[in-house]
Amino acid sequence: MTNQSPHLDGPRTSGKGPLRGMAIAALSFVAGLGIALLTLIMMGRAAQSWPGSLWSSWFQRAARTDLSQPTVVDRIQKLQRLESVVYTMDKLVTGAKENPIFPDFLAGDRLLMLVHGEVVAGIDFSNLKAGDVRIGGKEVHLHLPASQVFSTRLDSAKTRVYSRQTGLLVTTDPNLETQVRQEAERQLQAAALADGILRNAQQNASATITSLLQGLGFEKIEFE
Repeated sequence: MTNQSPHLDGPRTSGKGPLRGMAIAALSFVAGLGIALLTLIMMGRAAQSWPGSLWSSWFQRAARTDLSQPTVVDRIQKLQRLESVVYTMDKLVTGAKENPIFPDFLAGDRLLMLVHGEVVAGIDFSNLKAGDVRIGGKEVHLHLPASQVFSTRLDSAKTRVYSRQTGLLVTTDPNLETQVRQEAERQLQAAALADGILRNAQQNASATITSLLQGLGFEKIEFE
């Protein structure tokens, strides 16, 4: 009699099962993440037509501006020398050298110059002090520095000697043209001041500051 061991057919285990499950779980996670991202994108596009939507309140950041007194003073001071008015003028200016003894046709020297120049005025905001700005909520009170003339200059390209008459017994004075130019600058500045250039400079600078402060969020601006 031959003894034979029984042959048992049981279930076989393999390492492929757990790996396959993990792969399926990973794919499911990626697919779910993609669907969620796509949903957010579609909601964002739809929210563009809903200004007051909950989406806007969640994801839009409110713009905040620092309205503190040091910040406002610093912003104004950065304007530095604000040129708010440019006054231009064409003018005939004369200059002469006379002899106390001989008449002009013998010893005189006369020059007539046609000048074109400009006067620039404005406010130097670097002179603004901290005490010149007072803030209460969205209301600001300011005391601006006084306007001033920054420069008076002649345009050499448009300035020329219109006529020159020199006596028979003398030569032309080389310094006369320089003196006439200096007199032209003085007259030009005097005319600009008489026409109210400083008042206009103050008004234009105030308008510039008003626009700046309104852009920062102030609702009431008063100048003292």
